[in-house]
Amino acid sequence: MVRRATGGRGTTTVRGARRPELRLPPLTPYADGGLEPDGDYDALEFREADLTGQEGSGARFMDCLLTGCALDETSLPRARLLDTVLTAVRGVGTNLAEATLRDVELLDARLGGTQLHGAVLERVLIRGGKIDYLNLRRARLKDVVFEGCVLVEPDFGGARLERVEFVDCALKQADLGAATLTDVDLRGAAPLELSRGVDRLSGAVISPAQLLDLAPVLAAELGLRVLAEDH
Repeated sequence: MVRRATGGRGTTTVRGARRPELRLPPLTPYADGGLEPDGDYDALEFREADLTGQEGSGARFMDCLLTGCALDETSLPRARLLDTVLTAVRGVGTNLAEATLRDVELLDARLGGTQLHGAVLERVLIRGGKIDYLNLRRARLKDVVFEGCVLVEPDFGGARLERVEFVDCALKQADLGAATLTDVDLRGAAPLELSRGVDRLSGAVISPAQLLDLAPVLAAELGLRVLAEDH
């Protein structure tokens, strides 16, 4: 999808994100035997499973559905989530560092301090819910949509974002320090608040109203002093 944006140099195009298209097969209920490092989980339904503190580093989830699961301190570094849906999951300190999420939907989540630094996200939809202190430092995001969710102090430091959209999404005190943005559509973010990295907005599009809201931060970044006229 190509979106149009109007700027000081006329109309430009913004490549829209490709959303995941998931069709889960018939699923087998998860037997609650506990996660295992490097485990393979295919076509399973995890319903209200308590995965608190479990260790599943390097595990692979393919064609799975996780509904209402507890993910407090669940350790899944370098895990692979493929063609998988997570609905109403909750947890603090979930570790998905260097994980791969491809064709994934994360719906109505309540998460805090989720570690996704160094992760790869491709064709991912994050819709609804609230995520506090999401760590995406040095992650790679391609074709990712944040829709109808609240992100509080997300950290995109050093990350690469390509074809990423924020749709009806609250973005509070986001850190874009050293991030690289390509075809990132921020027009649907309200509020749009940046704690760092306003200088990294090249490659993103914002609305005229957002430009006015960001004017003080932009002025500070440029060392520009804005004074009222003397009368």
